[in-house]
Amino acid sequence: MSVTLQHLADRYPDFARIGRHLSVEGAQPTAAFFVPGRIEVLGKHTDYAGGRSLVCAVSRGFSVVVCASDGSEVNVENLDTSERTSFQLSAGLTPEKGSWANYPQVVAARLISNFGIKRGGRIVFTSTLPIAAGISSSSALVVSVYLALAGLNDIENRPDFQEAIPDIAALADYLGCLENGRDYNGLRGTIGVGTTGGSQDHTAILCCRAGELSQFAFAPTRFEASVPMPRGYTFAVASSGVAAEKTGSALADYNMLGSLTAAAVEAWNRYTGSSARHLGQILERAPIEELESAVNTYCPERYSTEHVLERIRQFHLETSELIPDAVAALARADLARFGRIVERSQQAAERGLRNQVPETIHLVDSARRLGAAASSAFGAGFGGSVWAMVKDSDGEGFLNDWRALYHAGYPDRAPGSQFFLEQPGCSVVASEAGGRK
Repeated sequence: MSVTLQHLADRYPDFARIGRHLSVEGAQPTAAFFVPGRIEVLGKHTDYAGGRSLVCAVSRGFSVVVCASDGSEVNVENLDTSERTSFQLSAGLTPEKGSWANYPQVVAARLISNFGIKRGGRIVFTSTLPIAAGISSSSALVVSVYLALAGLNDIENRPDFQEAIPDIAALADYLGCLENGRDYNGLRGTIGVGTTGGSQDHTAILCCRAGELSQFAFAPTRFEASVPMPRGYTFAVASSGVAAEKTGSALADYNMLGSLTAAAVEAWNRYTGSSARHLGQILERAPIEELESAVNTYCPERYSTEHVLERIRQFHLETSELIPDAVAALARADLARFGRIVERSQQAAERGLRNQVPETIHLVDSARRLGAAASSAFGAGFGGSVWAMVKDSDGEGFLNDWRALYHAGYPDRAPGSQFFLEQPGCSVVASEAGGRK
């Protein structure tokens, strides 16, 4: 979606703030983007294993303004924190692990490797997304920097780009590979940010529509269905204040969940002599009982057989049963059934993924006690956020009560927690400074 730069500033106030900041230095914007975060309604750790998710974009996100330059230097500035990083677009670019600068540098290194980009510029952003909270702030930053550098170097009009990345779903897959470092459709991988995730976040950011919850399947990404947000309901979101930094303290735990699915695939391929790529491919062709037999027979010694079995059962339940049933329940406006489905998903995360912390469990339980139609933790886990579906008319009161219960139970988390209301929002909104549609 393209609009004028002025329309972006009217719609998202932070663009005016960035404009004032740049005008002091006489910098001239050449492009701008609003890049949203996302809510994972269902689909816990399913995308990279070839499963499906139910997602929506949100109204919070990154406001990004780009200024072109004639040289190869890239300057990225976080206007919220006054942090900056600068680097040259050269083959020797080595991303800095352990800081936010890793993300823009990883994107640049991959685009240098795949498309030989040379033109730099200035990228200034602000964000209304809680950081390391499971609402996709890291992937939104990846998308933001990609859009800036791709536009500066006009790579999307190149035949080699269009052959490898023919549509928006393919772009979401490619951006997922920027993060995880894997090859994509002939485009060689680079170091990545350290996670072994998939493309769910990038798909929601690029493809979701306002007012709708969208069901996608992954590896490769494809749209399956959408349903409107139930009339008269909204999402209440609680960021727990427990940081879930996928490239920091939560990295090993996050990647272990992917390793468990890889162990199941390894066992299956040894058991059958086949060459399946992921769980989704296996379970499309065989009953889960057969996969369980393979794991019981050939589970790699470095993994607990029971842990691998718990993981594949969680994946199968979430992607093959719960998500299709949830979409059907929402289509019938059967929120009672939807709530029960979501509760089963949360229980499977606690038992099968083992990625919930006391704070997120408390938030889910208290949301249901306060009358939410449904509630679930979402994102990488090991901290992060929880959503609750509540009536519009109860929204502010629900937030106040939910916040009070959480702060009473976990007073040390109160300073870092955030509580807010969200409706399903639109995907990326882009503008060129000259106003071209």
